[in-house]
Amino acid sequence: MTKSYNYQITHFLTSTPDIHHLPIDDGIEIAFTGRSNAGKSSALNALTNQKNLARTSKIPGCTQLINLFEVERGIRLVDLPGYGYAEVPEELKRKWQRALGKYLQKRDSLKGLVVLMDIRYPMKDLDRQIVQWAMDINIPVLILLTKADKLASSARKMQLNQVRESALAFIGDVEVETFSSLKKQGVDKLRQKLDAWFAASSPSIVPEAPPSEE
Repeated sequence: MTKSYNYQITHFLTSTPDIHHLPIDDGIEIAFTGRSNAGKSSALNALTNQKNLARTSKIPGCTQLINLFEVERGIRLVDLPGYGYAEVPEELKRKWQRALGKYLQKRDSLKGLVVLMDIRYPMKDLDRQIVQWAMDINIPVLILLTKADKLASSARKMQLNQVRESALAFIGDVEVETFSSLKKQGVDKLRQKLDAWFAASSPSIVPEAPPSEE
């Protein structure tokens, strides 16, 4: 049976500008990323049932650091810098994308990636690039179509089906779900997916073999 983690006790661990200042690369990390206006911080707050665990802002692009949160010892959530917002200076945008790329490619403790996309504008070029990066290094992906409350039920279902069909092109472990921080829609599914990823990556305890009789 998969262990259920208590995400409500998640607490802030540290912030770093790049992977070189991250804590030692052990344990298990699941990272959250997405375009700067996709609602990443709101999703983390909804997941943990905390209003201010991850800082939210009306100005997209405010997450400029890699932020780590600890669920319990050795189990961490990672808030990666948002990408692709047009108002961010080009050099800063490139710096964030380099940090993001290095984290995805070099962090051994990374075992799952949650990619957030505004349900009204999903699967932009950078979104696809991020998912493909994860596929290339065999990291499973959960795509959350955020702000699902902005669409009527029929439109929401249509977008979900279209993105699921589009995700088949990645030929890998990619799941797609709708999500609304405001309505708490999809929060339980997110928790279940994180539980499964953490469980799959936890070292199993192999009982010691009894001594052989000669």
